[in-house]
Amino acid sequence: MFRKMRRREKQMTENDTLKLLHRGEYGVLSLIGDDGYPYGIPVNYVYKDGFIYFHSANEGHKTDRLKENGKVSFCVVGDTEILPGEFSTKYESVIVFGKVKEVIETNDKRTGLLSLIQKYSFEFMDKGKKYIEKDYDRARLYKIKVEHVTGKKAID
Repeated sequence: MFRKMRRREKQMTENDTLKLLHRGEYGVLSLIGDDGYPYGIPVNYVYKDGFIYFHSANEGHKTDRLKENGKVSFCVVGDTEILPGEFSTKYESVIVFGKVKEVIETNDKRTGLLSLIQKYSFEFMDKGKKYIEKDYDRARLYKIKVEHVTGKKAID
């Protein structure tokens, strides 16, 4: 169903792929946009237990598209370095394919939101917990079930 990587010699191990997915700062969520045009948007995320969690407002282009079609791809880029004299780039990246759904179940939603706070604002956990409680009903949380993932790097 999913294509194999063309340059398999650059394929990262599964362990290294998951490490990059855990430590990445943001990812680009790609959706089927209006009139079939691709729509990519950078999002903060957390990878946990085979799912990628991200939050969203209650309305907007992203939420409209997610209602319409749950198939997505998600790209995380790690370390990069331009090599001008070699006309090349050292890089590492991960691409995920999966299906997204809104997290409705209370425990899963709280866990996902807390995981985002822990990743991005660990020093402010108490304040983050209050923030979640205050805006809990206004925030939407989504999760992507990872169906296929590949990591690629050209960093040696």
